[in-house]
Amino acid sequence: MSTTTQHHRIVVAGGGPGGLSIAARLAAHGLEVALIEPSSRHVYQPFWTLAGAGIVDHELSIRPMADMIPGGVKWLKTSVTGVQPELNQLQTEDGQTLSYDFLVVALGLQIDWHKIPGLPERLGQQGVCSIYDFSGSEQTWELIRNFKGGHAVFTFPPPPIKCAGAPQKILYLAEEYFRKADVRDTTQVSYFCATPTIFSVKKYADALMRQCVEPRGIEAHFNWRLKSIDADNCQALFENSESGEEKRVDYDLLHVVPPMSAPDVIKNSELSNAEGWVDVDKATLRHKRFDNVFAIGDCAGLPTSKTAAAIRAQSPVLAANLLAAVSGQAPTATYDGYTACPLVTGYGKAILAEFDYELQPQETFPFDQSKESLLLYLLKRFVLPQLYWRALIKGRRWPWSKVGT
Repeated sequence: MSTTTQHHRIVVAGGGPGGLSIAARLAAHGLEVALIEPSSRHVYQPFWTLAGAGIVDHELSIRPMADMIPGGVKWLKTSVTGVQPELNQLQTEDGQTLSYDFLVVALGLQIDWHKIPGLPERLGQQGVCSIYDFSGSEQTWELIRNFKGGHAVFTFPPPPIKCAGAPQKILYLAEEYFRKADVRDTTQVSYFCATPTIFSVKKYADALMRQCVEPRGIEAHFNWRLKSIDADNCQALFENSESGEEKRVDYDLLHVVPPMSAPDVIKNSELSNAEGWVDVDKATLRHKRFDNVFAIGDCAGLPTSKTAAAIRAQSPVLAANLLAAVSGQAPTATYDGYTACPLVTGYGKAILAEFDYELQPQETFPFDQSKESLLLYLLKRFVLPQLYWRALIKGRRWPWSKVGT
């Protein structure tokens, strides 16, 4: 039962990159903003892939949340437990009911570890690992660097997922490390992907198969999703999405990318569409039924990849349209679905996929970004993290492009 009631001009639910970016932009216009975020730390998740391959320490991904909160924004250190957009209200875990004039939903997505029987209790043990977890990135590196040969299996779940390129990044990095460690000749590397192709954009899919999969002897299996794990016997059960066929695969190392979905608090509210995501217009990011509600980032029901780069492109659009709504005007700024994925294909190599709603490449640089490049690797490793901390989450203009992490 609620104990207190507060009213705020604008409430931003979620303190990830989307929530911080939009809160900073709105506060810069002098608006009264409250940001709800329970965590005491902010995590730069793109580093988890690199940590899983021994390139960076996973501790480098963490900074205090208190240092991330924009000036002038009120931080409510709690979590959202319920939303009633028809009443302009939400509830928080500490017993408050908050009312608002405008709401920005930036709650990200949830990792559904429990949907893979046998996974939650064995994560980090008996050869099972995942970079989609803070401690998991360190565990992944331990397993990769101590691997002595056998069958290394990497998975990709049915989308949508956050950073859909990450499952491939750790695959390619691990395969190259096995070569460096002189165990590749005794190692079978398999990639079980729940989708029909290795990447949604044909240009990059063709390039990845041509440069990374086929010449490196990686066995790619498409339309296969991980169904369960028998860690005691080191077996993974996969199901074919087309035929319904099931097969058991023996493994010595199993990297799991778990299923993901919209947060339950969104699914259980009037905000959601049929799939559970916030039901927003894909161009304006405004809710289709509640004019004073907007959404940004992974939780938004948008037909594009869920990346920080997408947030970078969405943030100025959402801010402009919310400011228009505050002034009683119609939203006019539009988001074209831009997203990006810097795909690390090895130690010192990367390609950069950039594309829109139509899955058409929208490349930044005057060269073919589908070709492996040291320059693109350095961009990913050194430049983008600085732009994340110094520009994206501070709501500042990007200095040279829409490229994100």
